[in-house]
Amino acid sequence: MTLSPEPAARALVTLTAVACLLGVAHADEWSAAASVSVEPMAGPAGESAVPAPVPAPEDPADAADTADAVERPPAQPDAKPRPAVSRRPRPAAVKDRGTGRLEKREDTVLGGKHWRIRTAHGAVHVWIPPNYERETAGTVVYVHGYWTDADGAWRKHHLAQQFKASRQNAMFIVPDAPSNNDERVKWPALTDLRKAVTRANIRLPDGPIVVVGHSGAFRTVMQWVDHRHIDQIILLDAMYSGERKFDEFIKTGKYADRHKLIVVAASTAASSKSFANKYRFAVAREKVPASYDGFSARERRAKLLYVHSQYDHMGIVTSKKVIPVLLRLTRLKAL
Repeated sequence: MTLSPEPAARALVTLTAVACLLGVAHADEWSAAASVSVEPMAGPAGESAVPAPVPAPEDPADAADTADAVERPPAQPDAKPRPAVSRRPRPAAVKDRGTGRLEKREDTVLGGKHWRIRTAHGAVHVWIPPNYERETAGTVVYVHGYWTDADGAWRKHHLAQQFKASRQNAMFIVPDAPSNNDERVKWPALTDLRKAVTRANIRLPDGPIVVVGHSGAFRTVMQWVDHRHIDQIILLDAMYSGERKFDEFIKTGKYADRHKLIVVAASTAASSKSFANKYRFAVAREKVPASYDGFSARERRAKLLYVHSQYDHMGIVTSKKVIPVLLRLTRLKAL
């Protein structure tokens, strides 16, 4: 059927009006839908749920390296995430201006008095045996080697037991010393160590001073060779360096005439023997005897005694067979 122009125009107007009414009815819905913003899903704090894309590597072999650049997995495939580590607070440093009393703790060890002194340079252990007599006593300073400290050496090397077995009337002092090559010498002057003991209200004896050093202790001991009160040095597998300083102690130094030196060697046998061979007055022997009676009269009197040890590097200080016997060779008084 064909519509005339006039009715057709009226029909077009009617259709247009209906479309406008429908548009108004749904305009609010369309506007609301258009105004809703889509937020990304929340991921870990500070991160989006979808990380920034990583360019795909051209070579498949580089895939692992590219993934590592984003996040490296634990070394163990199935390892669980490590919990947060709570670090122990470091003990407060001891403020020390070189004056005033130092804090100490006192107890009884093997029947003798024992003190542990806190200093700015680490712990210092002091022990005197039963029947100690200060009027005739001397001093033994034992300097430990690497990979331990004064507390560890005191405990693990059973030093009180070894000192008591020597039966010497002495005050035994064990200071902290370097435990590796990176640490500085803590007591470059023996005088400062002695002052620290007296500042803890411990009275030092006036007799001879004997210094015993194991392994890396040579770094400390070599700085003490010019101390006028040292009578004797005992090096326990410690001739790693410092030969010129020990030359000074035994031959060229101001007080060398009254000094004695004992060099015990295991790992340092080559350098220790070479050092002893320089001196005509040196006396050498194989093995540490089981007792003082095992030394010959010549060995007992020797200004420089070299002993090639049957004990290994650590056995020299842990076997309890060396330190007590060697201390009997000193000028200390026996108990």
